[in-house]
Amino acid sequence: MKRYILTGTPGAGKTTILRRLATLGYATVEEAATAVIADEQACGDAEPWTRPSFIDKIVALQRRRQMQSIIAAPLVQFFDRSPICTHALSTYAGHPIPETLSTEIERITREQIYDRRVFFVRNLGFCERTEARRISFEDSLEFERVHEQTYRSFGYQLIDIPAGPLPERVATIRTVISQHADF
Repeated sequence: MKRYILTGTPGAGKTTILRRLATLGYATVEEAATAVIADEQACGDAEPWTRPSFIDKIVALQRRRQMQSIIAAPLVQFFDRSPICTHALSTYAGHPIPETLSTEIERITREQIYDRRVFFVRNLGFCERTEARRISFEDSLEFERVHEQTYRSFGYQLIDIPAGPLPERVATIRTVISQHADF
C-alpha cells in the first residue's frame, strides 16, 4: 500500500485536489486540524490553535484516521497532511513539540507509514480566510517555508505541485504515482 501526503500552506488547494482524487476512485483522508478547529469552535472555543493542547488533539485524530484507513487497504491512499505537518504547525505557532507528536513521528517513520515522496502543493498567490483559516497571505508564505524546511529535515522528498488549474495539478500527481508504481 502506498500512502501519499499532500502538504503545503493553508489555502493552497490541497483539499480541493484531495476531493478530486476521491472522485477518481482513490482512497483519501481529510485534514485533521480543520476538523479539530470545527469541533472546538462548536464548543465555544473561537481560537483553539492558540493553545498547545490543540497539537495533541490533531495528533490523536491523525493517528485514528490513519489506523482506520488500514481497514480499506486500497493500493493508493492520499492524506491531506500528516504528523510532519503538525510538527510544522507547532513550530510555526511557537508551541513546544509535545511527546505525543514526537512519539507519532517516530512510529510513522519506524513503520514507514507514508511514502517518502510528498506532494508539496504550492500557494495560489492568495489565501482566502475562513472560520478555520485566519492566516494572512504573507503569513501563509512563512508557514509554507516552515513546512518545506520541516519535511526536508525529516528526510522527505518534496514533489512540487505548482499553482495552476485543478486538472493539471491532479494530472501531475497521477503521473508521478504511475511512474513510481512499485507496488
